Amino acid sequence: MKTLQPDTLIQNPQGCHVVSSVEVPAQAESVWALVGNFAGFDQFIPALSHIEMTGEGVSSLRKKFFKDGNLVVEQLNSRDEQERYMTWTTIYNTLGVRHLWAAMTVESLGEDLSRATWTISAEPAQGGAEALAGFRDFVQGFADDAMGNVLKRFA
Repeated sequence: MKTLQPDTLIQNPQGCHVVSSVEVPAQAESVWALVGNFAGFDQFIPALSHIEMTGEGVSSLRKKFFKDGNLVVEQLNSRDEQERYMTWTTIYNTLGVRHLWAAMTVESLGEDLSRATWTISAEPAQGGAEALAGFRDFVQGFADDAMGNVLKRFA
C-alpha cells in the first residue's frame, strides 16, 4: 500500500498579475470599512447576488454567489486592521480560474484622501499560455469595474 503524504490543491498562481487602484475622496478608515469588509464585497460588485460567511477572521470562508449562477469560495489568509490590508485565496469557483490569490489595501493620502488597491494574481483553469491575454483582460476589467464602484460610493 502507498504511504500517503500531506498534499493540497491550494497553490500560488503562476499566470497573470493585475492591480486596480483608485484614489478616493474620503478618510482611509471609511474606505477600509467598505473594501476591507470580507463579507461585504456585494456592496461594490453588482454582479454578486449575496455572500455567505463561515467563521470569522483569518481562515474564515466566504461564498460569493453571482446573479448569473456562478459561485466562488474563498478563504481569508491574513488581515490587519491597523495597516488596512487583507489577503485571500480562491479554493473553489465556477468562473474558469485555476488558482487565485488577492489582496486589498487602503492607504491614507491625506485627511480626506485615500487609495484603495486590489491586487490579483491568477491563472486560467484551461487554455494555458494562449488563454492568458484574454484571461488577464477579464480579471483586470472585473477589478477595475469593482474599484470604479468603490469610487462612486464616495464621490
